[in-house]
Order: sequence, then C-alpha cells, then structure tokens
Amino acid sequence: MSLQAYKQAATRAENPRELEYRLFGDVTRALMRASQVDRSDIAARIDALDWNRRLWSTLATACADPDNQLMGPMKAQIISISLFVHRHSSAVMRGEEDFEPLIDINRSIMQGLAGPAGAPAQAA
Repeated sequence: MSLQAYKQAATRAENPRELEYRLFGDVTRALMRASQVDRSDIAARIDALDWNRRLWSTLATACADPDNQLMGPMKAQIISISLFVHRHSSAVMRGEEDFEPLIDINRSIMQGLAGPAGAPAQAA
C-alpha cells in the first residue's frame, strides 16, 4: 500500500452508523453475488451465508448484553431477525430456499441506517 493510501485509511473516520451501513453493504453484495453463482459453487454460497450469519450473530449477542442502550423491543426484534437469518441460511444451504429474503432484510436495515436523506448519517 502506498504511503498516500495509508494516510487516507488512517484518517478516515466513520461513526458507528456509517460503519454498520458499510458492513451491511459489503455483506449484502456478497449475498447478491452468491445468489448468482452456479449452485455447484458451494464455497461461494456458504462463504456469503456464513458472513451474513456471523454479522447477525454479533448483533444478537450485542443485544443480549445488559449494558446495551437500545430499547427492549428493538433488541428483541434484532434477536428475532438473527434467529430467522440462521434458520433461513441453513435452508438456503440445503437448496430449499433462496437468498432474496436475506438480501431484502439487509437492505431494509441499510435503509434504516441511512436515515431520511438516503445516505448514512455523516459525522458532525
């Protein structure tokens, strides 16, 4: 990596909302690519599904933390979505379901993170 690229990376500051938005975007793009590959490309499909599952597992674990500041109903919804993501991902791996519901969920979360302007909130 060049020195200039390193400086840009080092000075780039994202607030938590922007970081979450970017992470959901990366995972969702991986799911979209995996949904388009041949069913025989099991590695690509499983890698994307596993990444998405780990993301949702992390969110559910954070919601279970008693120090988490989110309101109770929001925490319960995130945990519920995480459980769905786990079940649905297993069904996709078995070839019983498709990727679309997972992609749609992530897109909905991204819209929420983007706020009313349609882009992640900028740091003040």
